[in-house]
Amino acid sequence: MELLGYIRILRRNWILIVALTILGLLVAVSVSLLSTPLYTAKTQLFVATQNSGSVQDLQTGNSFIQARVSSYVVTTTTPSVLQPVIDSLGLQVSSQQLADSIKASSDLKTVLITISVNDSSPVQAAAVAHAVAVSLIGAVDRLEKPSDGGPSPVKLSVVTPATAPTSPSSPNLKINLALGLIVGVAFGITAALLRTTLDTRVRSETDLRRVTESPVLGGISFDQEAIKNPLLDQATGHSRRSESFRQLRTNLHFAQVSNKTKTILVTSSLPGEGKSTTATNLAIAIAESGQTVALVDADLRRPTVAKYLGLEGAAGLTTALVGDSNIKDLLQPWGNHELQVLTSGKIPPNPSELLGSDAMSALIRSLEEHFDAVVIDAPPLLPVTDSAVLAQKVGGVIMVVGCHSAKQQEVSKALETLQLVDANVLGIVLNRVAVKGPDAYAYSYYGYSTAPERQDSSSRSDRPSSITNASANAVVEEDDFDRILRGAETRASRRG
Repeated sequence: MELLGYIRILRRNWILIVALTILGLLVAVSVSLLSTPLYTAKTQLFVATQNSGSVQDLQTGNSFIQARVSSYVVTTTTPSVLQPVIDSLGLQVSSQQLADSIKASSDLKTVLITISVNDSSPVQAAAVAHAVAVSLIGAVDRLEKPSDGGPSPVKLSVVTPATAPTSPSSPNLKINLALGLIVGVAFGITAALLRTTLDTRVRSETDLRRVTESPVLGGISFDQEAIKNPLLDQATGHSRRSESFRQLRTNLHFAQVSNKTKTILVTSSLPGEGKSTTATNLAIAIAESGQTVALVDADLRRPTVAKYLGLEGAAGLTTALVGDSNIKDLLQPWGNHELQVLTSGKIPPNPSELLGSDAMSALIRSLEEHFDAVVIDAPPLLPVTDSAVLAQKVGGVIMVVGCHSAKQQEVSKALETLQLVDANVLGIVLNRVAVKGPDAYAYSYYGYSTAPERQDSSSRSDRPSSITNASANAVVEEDDFDRILRGAETRASRRG
């Protein structure tokens, strides 16, 4: 994975990383507040020989002392030193328990011994440190005293007396906070990488590229208001979502440059990805450009087009397929443009057989003769075979992928289904794409604004409709155009 990929993961999961970092800091603060404060008292002893003589004798004595210091350090925590401390101070602990709170050390090439004592009481810590030093001096004197009763050749002296510390040595809030921060960030980044690895949902075009090289015809930006107002006509004329469908219309025009496809099938891998609203709004956007458009609701299992457009759905596609009525009598006009809608009609018991019949092929040819474009809303690919059957009868297929809902393996399986029937996949439409953030789709608008500019009535009346339609079209980025055109030429060469 490239550096940009890791940056995208961090941006996508920044809330998780921040939350775990804050949790790490809170744990560090809690540990610091709940831990019993410990105070550390220190004392230092100087080890020397009691012999006087020549310089050579002193050097020999110094080497002897340095060799013995490490032994004195170990002796500090032995019962022979600690038991007298327990008896003199009246401590209610064993020598082993006392040894756990004592640390003796010495620097290399020195004759200094440092004794550190930890205790919850600063006064107690100083008293124990002093008592241990005194006991060690006596113990060394006894151990080093010659057997003939002469004086010990080694003398230990206190050079730094133990004093009661004024502040606790632990817990150290600054160190704990630093550790909590480091651990929290580490856990956050690990959780983000693990979450990204296990999460196979399609969130952006980058995720889509892992399973297919099919061109992305456009990205429909997420809009909370679309739940209440799903139609392009109901949204603000210059809203980001409206421009998304106009850009899709423009990109689709270039995707069809090699075969001049009239009939477009709109489907998805699973229900709930927004293929019906995409098909409906695409038909509206094409009609806005001045073309005659027929919108067909071929989802004979869960039809929704009639509901969205507020039309009569009792008679429609199924009525025409069984020959109960002429298609001209079933088409319903909608809006101020040349848009005719053929609703689903009654739900049949055998949708796949009806959609795969010769009557359906004849109906599509008839619509292509009378309209500039035919948009068919079809069922999802994975649950049923309806779309796979229809895909063989149309000029091109558009697959809608719902961001944050569709999974990569589902998209891959749906595309494989289309390949098995030799369908002409024009491209993919990403639906509900994030407007901001690492998963945002790259839009290219000229003079985009969230609200239309104020103009006087005279300037509006003088503006030609062709200019208005042209300004509504989104500009296709050069890279997207090249990719779409290459895909169209490749498909044309395969069919040739």
